[in-house]
Amino acid sequence: MSKGLKYGIGGAVIVAVAVLGVVSAKRNQTKPVEVRTEAVESRDLVASVTASGQIQPRTKVDVSADVTGRIVRLAVKEGDMVKKGQFLLQIDPEQVTAVLQRSEAALASSRAQSAQARANLLQSQRNYQRSVEIRKQSPQLVSDEELEQLKTQFEVAEAQAEAAKYSVDQSIASVRDARQALTRTTISAPMTGKITRLNVEEGETAIMGTLNRDAATLLTISDMSVFETKVKVDETDVARISVGDSALIQIDAFPDTTFVGRVVEISNSSVNRTASANAGDQAIDYEVRVELLNPPTDTRPDFSATAKIVTAKRTNTLSIPIIALTVRENESLPGGDSAVTVGRQPTVQVGKRDVEGVFIVGADNTVSFRAVKVGIAGERHFEVLEGLKAGETIVAGTYQAIRELKDGAMIRTAKPDEKKPASGSKS
Repeated sequence: MSKGLKYGIGGAVIVAVAVLGVVSAKRNQTKPVEVRTEAVESRDLVASVTASGQIQPRTKVDVSADVTGRIVRLAVKEGDMVKKGQFLLQIDPEQVTAVLQRSEAALASSRAQSAQARANLLQSQRNYQRSVEIRKQSPQLVSDEELEQLKTQFEVAEAQAEAAKYSVDQSIASVRDARQALTRTTISAPMTGKITRLNVEEGETAIMGTLNRDAATLLTISDMSVFETKVKVDETDVARISVGDSALIQIDAFPDTTFVGRVVEISNSSVNRTASANAGDQAIDYEVRVELLNPPTDTRPDFSATAKIVTAKRTNTLSIPIIALTVRENESLPGGDSAVTVGRQPTVQVGKRDVEGVFIVGADNTVSFRAVKVGIAGERHFEVLEGLKAGETIVAGTYQAIRELKDGAMIRTAKPDEKKPASGSKS
């Protein structure tokens, strides 16, 4: 065989292998991707924010002592209902009574000293005035030095009388304080309600609340007529909540019942800053108070609860599954109606050129990416504002298939028995 013939056969073989490779690659490229499809249709949507917290009475009072002493009488127990002004407990008044007696004795002494000072003032005033009259009639009988001494004595007596008067006022104030302290040894209910916490027993020592507030709390009285759940909402969700929003509340103690609530207050500042594993990241929460409109009679403070706060509702609105929404680069989109046009911006711009959209299923089982604008998010569906029409077929799963799907790709709709659960969702 000639050398030229060998080269010719070799070249033909190489070309054949190349052709087979191209054909094989095209076959692989055109292999349909198995997906789930769904028609765009209208449905009712409810957007909500879910957060957990604890049940608390709207009004409660921590009762603490204003004096330090031993509790000699305790007239209530935890769980009792009390009325405003009702006697609760007595702190030993012996020490405070002794202080009051000393103050009253000091007051009596001050008043006696004040009377003596007034008498001295009156005497010195008379001596001085008498000397002034004598000097006017007979200047040689009273010298200037004697008159000056008498005037000085009068001024000193006047100052002493003034000081004695202030001493009496001070003693009166001391007696008033001692009497007030004595009344504080008797503690009465500041409001009508239920004793939900009793921290002391008869014989224990009560300490002043200004020294240690937590340790000084003797008992807690709660108004059981109005209950609230205080939940912590992440900063990304709190902006969607408004005062007056309705809520569904589930209390762990009543697992088979759902209660109705209403948002009554949203804090203006964060309640905690919890550092995460990354020192630069922080989880910021805001406290939202939700009033229970129909609390059960057996509700107790500190019950764990979960509130589902409804932030928006849509009736018979066009919607798509949350899993169907994906993100693609703007520059990779084809021209025409499927492309993002000027004046129609995506709901969220993930990057400078990234837009949100869905894959539309064509008549030839090929898909094309179309940008859409979505509104509120329900539990499993997004509201569609722009970009789709009712009845159009879109790719609705799986998450892995949608993530890897490309514009123009061939698809194959999975049969009911072949459908697999989604491996994730876009929230």
